[in-house]
Amino acid sequence: MNAEDFRRIALSLPEAEEKSHFGKADFRVRNRIFATLPASGRGVLKLTPDEQSMLAEAEPAIFAPVKGGWGRQGWTEIALDAADEATLRSGLTTAWRNVAPAALKKR
Repeated sequence: MNAEDFRRIALSLPEAEEKSHFGKADFRVRNRIFATLPASGRGVLKLTPDEQSMLAEAEPAIFAPVKGGWGRQGWTEIALDAADEATLRSGLTTAWRNVAPAALKKR
């Protein structure tokens, strides 16, 4: 996978839009960030700490906590070149669900 795949999948989620956060691409639903593309070859997902722990333990070559305080809050790096489409789609969908309003998730 690569940044264009990340962008395509993120924008396929309901009401997702691309904006910018400190000069880096981010993806939002109703103005709440669920993912970012901070650097070539990696993305960042808004997961819960429990989701992050589960994924990082199961797939350490793909998922890792962001360093520092953001990582302790669940922000998780995904190595795009190590992920397949199903893994990337699952991670982005989980991140989207973590910030999307309940009424939107029900649709």
